[in-house]
Amino acid sequence: MLYLGDVTSAETSARVQAAVAAIESVLGNDLVDLVPSYASVLILYDPLRTDHLSVARRVRGALHNLYDLHDLHAQAAQPGRTVVLPVYYAAEAGADLESLAARAGLSVQEVIDLHTGAEYRVYAIGFAPGFAYLGQVDERIAAPRLATPRDRVPRGSVAIAERQTAVYPSDSPGGWNLIGRCPVAMFNPGAQPCMPVSVGDSVRFESISRARFLDLGGDFA
Repeated sequence: MLYLGDVTSAETSARVQAAVAAIESVLGNDLVDLVPSYASVLILYDPLRTDHLSVARRVRGALHNLYDLHDLHAQAAQPGRTVVLPVYYAAEAGADLESLAARAGLSVQEVIDLHTGAEYRVYAIGFAPGFAYLGQVDERIAAPRLATPRDRVPRGSVAIAERQTAVYPSDSPGGWNLIGRCPVAMFNPGAQPCMPVSVGDSVRFESISRARFLDLGGDFA
């Protein structure tokens, strides 16, 4: 495990992205996988091809003098692709939309406008394949996790927890506040790439009608 910072920020995320590229270049076929997160990278290597000391030596060499402050600011200002995800915001699609609005002292439409009015960075992908942790939501619509998680959150549910937002890629338990539903598949093992977003990308949400949600393949199962 390689730790590259102790705070969640665009600069730390840029450092993680730079490290991933550098590690891939030096480990080559010895590398099994890299799992980037908010401020760390999990390095999975093939123990039949190399060992810990060799990996550590090559990683240290690749990272030496990599993090020029100017370059980091440039990377933070220019993240990966910008992905637009459609969302149907409504009580039938997001069971906590109205209660979140009431708690924040906002109208439902104001919550929708704040959620769609920001651009979110993909800081990490985890919990489940395709579950992208996006930040940061406007502090006015930040909301704590539910005291009692739901046994089942439907696939495509768009949710908020603290100042993070995410789309549930599959039916699963969950304790985030549900505000809408996205018809886009966030994980498809048969597709290439298997996820529409990657760490370092930016995500914007676009409000759509119920009819458009259904046209795009959404459902209320």
